[in-house]
Amino acid sequence: MIELLEKLCALPGPSGCEDAVHDFILEQAKLYADEIREDHLGNLMIFRKGKQHIDKTVMLSAHMDEVGVICKGYTDDGCVKFGFVGGVDPRVVIGRRILFGDVRGVVGIKAVHLTTREERKTMPKTSSLYIDIGASDKKEAQKKVPLGTYGVFDSACVRFGDGLLKAKAIDDRVGCAVMLTILQEQPAVDTWFVFGVQEEVGLRGARCAAFALNPDVCLVLEGTTAADLAEVDGAKQVCGLRKGVVIPFMDRSTIYHQKMFETLRKLAEEHAIPWQTKHRVAGGTDAGRIHLTRNGVLTAGLAVPVRYIHSPSSVAALEDMQSMLALARHFLTYLGDEES
Repeated sequence: MIELLEKLCALPGPSGCEDAVHDFILEQAKLYADEIREDHLGNLMIFRKGKQHIDKTVMLSAHMDEVGVICKGYTDDGCVKFGFVGGVDPRVVIGRRILFGDVRGVVGIKAVHLTTREERKTMPKTSSLYIDIGASDKKEAQKKVPLGTYGVFDSACVRFGDGLLKAKAIDDRVGCAVMLTILQEQPAVDTWFVFGVQEEVGLRGARCAAFALNPDVCLVLEGTTAADLAEVDGAKQVCGLRKGVVIPFMDRSTIYHQKMFETLRKLAEEHAIPWQTKHRVAGGTDAGRIHLTRNGVLTAGLAVPVRYIHSPSSVAALEDMQSMLALARHFLTYLGDEES
């Protein structure tokens, strides 16, 4: 699964332009699929018959998109002015490489010796940043990167330290990798695998996919904020690397179904799968739209803790990814056993 994740993280797929990720997943999944659906928004919905048929419609969900940038204008000397696609802290992108298709650039800001004392005290605004693509003037920049061109972080995927992985887009290519793995090996029960779009800009794809499939049960697989750093105390750390898969009970978009939360917790303990929960209500996932669909959907979530999320250098632990994969498998088996 980890090799699959590395390939997924290397692909560009900002919200609204997930084509490369979509095509890769489709190629990997089509030999195993019993049915494939796509909608006008770009969601990829793949059904595979499980080892057991159950009456419930079961859905696993992860999103293909990542945060990125989009070209909004130019400076007279040929640099690109941009906006963020999704939630990005401007501080994490200064000096970082950006990829617009095959055009590379670097995020720049006014040199420190040219800033005022007040400017040095405040966080830079996106409007003060630019992307240097090496163009000689505005006209050349317009040819290289037309208005509306999407860009992503140009960041290599690297394993380092004691079982850690550094990459862009771990949120949520890790969920996609887990789902592809389960799909390819055959799930325990009949399952719809939804690879969604535009999560980072408002959970948009999930709403359409859940309406189309009308699931009874949904398990959302995600990456989530980990702030387990030296200068962060207690609950503000949210969750931590190497402590297992996160089973959230609540976030800003969802109160997860209590029985499903308890079921996942018990399954983790029964099968000796390391797990944790969030110590702070933070973030949101596609569950925020899915659980409200039609008459309501029984929804739970699993997540991998990710440091420096929504940055060019997100970091996660390989063992936490394996814990999420293991618990997702056991949950599907539980659904089959429950109906037997």
